[in-house]
Amino acid sequence: MKPQDILAAKSSSSSLWIFGYGSLVWRPDFKYKQSKVGYIRGYKRRFWHGDNFHRGNDEFPGRVVTLIPEDDASTWGVAFEVCGAQVKEALEYLNVREAVRGGYVTEVVAFHPDEGGPSVPALLYIATADNPLYLGPAAPEEIGARIAVCEGRTGHNLEYLLRLAAFMRTSCPHVHDQHLFAVEAAALTTVSYLLEAQ
Repeated sequence: MKPQDILAAKSSSSSLWIFGYGSLVWRPDFKYKQSKVGYIRGYKRRFWHGDNFHRGNDEFPGRVVTLIPEDDASTWGVAFEVCGAQVKEALEYLNVREAVRGGYVTEVVAFHPDEGGPSVPALLYIATADNPLYLGPAAPEEIGARIAVCEGRTGHNLEYLLRLAAFMRTSCPHVHDQHLFAVEAAALTTVSYLLEAQ
């Protein structure tokens, strides 16, 4: 489903939930009515996608997260509710940030708020294996080493990683994201090594 298709199906009085599991959790950069921490089922978060704009370049693509289907997995993040004119503004902005520059496509999944209550359909952006920027699986040590040295127009790849890890510890302290924290540890080890070598 493309953002323009979603927009065409929405009336000016309707709302849309957008689920963020990467940089959107701390920097949505669009107006919204409310946000909720929660999770989606059937996906695991992995640093398997390349980024040659925001957190890297063509020579050294950074590593950012995407979602990989896995039946028993769940991914925690933040869902943002946009209403009325906010829907169009948010989708137009995210189409550039996530689709054009990031290489992501859209899907709609059920979002489950941490506070309880019914799930809601939420739009998310996901990069698949057929994307030219897709880097695929690698050991946490390899991923962390790459993240430690990459930088793009939005900032350093390490900032992206550390902010995501900080979000999980602060907003989802009961959840242990093993992949995320293993990559974080590896990246910090690489940074320490590089500082000592100077």
